[in-house]
Amino acid sequence: MPTYSASDGTRLAYRLEGDGDGAPLVCIPGGPAGSGYLGDLGGLSAHRRLILLDTRGTGRSALPADPADYRCDRLVEDVEALRRHLALPRMDLLGHSGGANIAVQYAARHPHRLGKLALISPGTRAVGIAVTGEMRRELVRLRKDEPWFPPAFAALEAITEGTGMDWEAIDPFFYGRWDSAAQRHCAAGRPSNQEAVAGFAAEGAFDPEATRAGLARCAFPVLLHTGEFDVNSPPQPVAEFAALFADATCVVQEAAGHYPWLDDAGRFTASTAAFLE
Repeated sequence: MPTYSASDGTRLAYRLEGDGDGAPLVCIPGGPAGSGYLGDLGGLSAHRRLILLDTRGTGRSALPADPADYRCDRLVEDVEALRRHLALPRMDLLGHSGGANIAVQYAARHPHRLGKLALISPGTRAVGIAVTGEMRRELVRLRKDEPWFPPAFAALEAITEGTGMDWEAIDPFFYGRWDSAAQRHCAAGRPSNQEAVAGFAAEGAFDPEATRAGLARCAFPVLLHTGEFDVNSPPQPVAEFAALFADATCVVQEAAGHYPWLDDAGRFTASTAAFLE
């Protein structure tokens, strides 16, 4: 697995997927977790050469000397170090979930280094857009006929009200189909470095006003793609997110959750590849 050196000397790893002749697409996972759960993004590797980063302390990447370096805003320069390592004058960038918070802060700081930006099921904290408990309740009620719904909804209510912390019970809400493939993906993709998870959103990690100002100056095309059932990134706040860009396309994938390439790989790949090409 190839590695490179971050500005502070931390060795960071990345995976390569796809045709070596395809144009590169740098991919930032959420979590924070290693890039393994992204797979090849439902076959997107047939269209682009995927460069999938393991953020510091996840996957094959080394732990930082200072745990404060797990903070989202500090991870931005790891992406810039990867661009320089790959000798790319400009790059196309994809961020999934929490990785979108890194990607948009990168875009705000280094807009001249990007060709296109794809935000998949994006987290919105970096731009100060709230996802409310009521938004989530309204969305998950669309799944009320699923056999797993009652205990999952009860757990979500307890988490929303601050009276419970059974996060595993709400796992089905993150998938368009809670089948054996989704359950395997869920188990394999859980973040394993809880210090990285806790540090990602530490105080100072986000400056929404500055990030929004930077994004307003971005002229490159942006794709925001989320799932109809995505409890983490519901269509309403994602549409609000899209409005921050001068040239944005917003796609809501029918019957998909937080990992749309799993729910319908063909539809996800067709939409994303068309944008990137």
